[in-house]
Amino acid sequence: MSSHPDSPSNTGDPGAGTSGRGGTSGHTATSGRTGVVSPDRAPNTPRLPMTLPLLAEKKRLGDPIVMVTAYDYPSARAAEAGGVDLVLVGDSAATTILGYNSTTPVDLDDMLVLARAVRRGLKTALMIGDLPFGSYEISDEQAIASAVRMVKEAGCDAVKLEGGGPAPASRARAIVGAGIPVMGHVGLTPQSSTALGGWKAQGRTAKAAARIASEAMALQGGGCFALVFEAIPSAVTRELMPHIEVPAIGIGAGPDTDGQVLVFHDLLGIRDGLGPRFVKRYANIQQEMNAGVSAYAEDVRTGRYPGPEHGYSIDAGELAELHALLG
Repeated sequence: MSSHPDSPSNTGDPGAGTSGRGGTSGHTATSGRTGVVSPDRAPNTPRLPMTLPLLAEKKRLGDPIVMVTAYDYPSARAAEAGGVDLVLVGDSAATTILGYNSTTPVDLDDMLVLARAVRRGLKTALMIGDLPFGSYEISDEQAIASAVRMVKEAGCDAVKLEGGGPAPASRARAIVGAGIPVMGHVGLTPQSSTALGGWKAQGRTAKAAARIASEAMALQGGGCFALVFEAIPSAVTRELMPHIEVPAIGIGAGPDTDGQVLVFHDLLGIRDGLGPRFVKRYANIQQEMNAGVSAYAEDVRTGRYPGPEHGYSIDAGELAELHALLG
């Protein structure tokens, strides 16, 4: 999941725009999706924890699926309060939280720390942990071991991996075979962005779009319960969706997927710059944080903080005794 200054942006590429399988009903290609009330969102009833059968039912009903990334307890609480369906502990934490310029430096131990914090903040959303670069590429056995750690040590409900070639499809099949649900990811796959020519839209030629279709079908055939489509032309998504039996979540892939995902820091403006072109910003929290810290610093330097209301009192007699003790 990309959150990168060089990803498809408003100033960059102009064209970027516990196990089981999802529902098998056909998908109607339209210019958008119309939401309906699903079983887990019935009026005046408590929100039920999201499960894979409920997720498949949302696809069948055409009820849009909401997914967001989270990296710590506060962001998980915000996702829970917002009633999202899926929370991805994304390796985009490398750029949003840890200050790297790409997602590849983050490792499995980093992801486990973040995922454990997110787990403590969630009650109903299905939690998916990203398998970071280097944690599943070597072998099926390595992939299973990494996925097991994400589930056992961090409490993830599922894991996500990138790419749809023979190796990623094999890894997905192996992890699913070990009893752990897997979400696939095609299109712009940030872990391999260098090989793809950079952080830019994918599938903009017939051959490239056909490759994405082949990868998506391979992951679906490998047992993935859902797929992420990232930074592919809306028209390509529209062509692919009738062939996709599992829920497809889009990020910069147009309105015809079964749901949408955005990076937490992008949608809330906890970053500098405009970000990817597919982002709709719902707040400008970075500006608010900068202003708040600046105001605090000014108050400290001018003596306005702390004031009398920020201190604690002591009985006058106790204070006098302390004075005597100190001499």
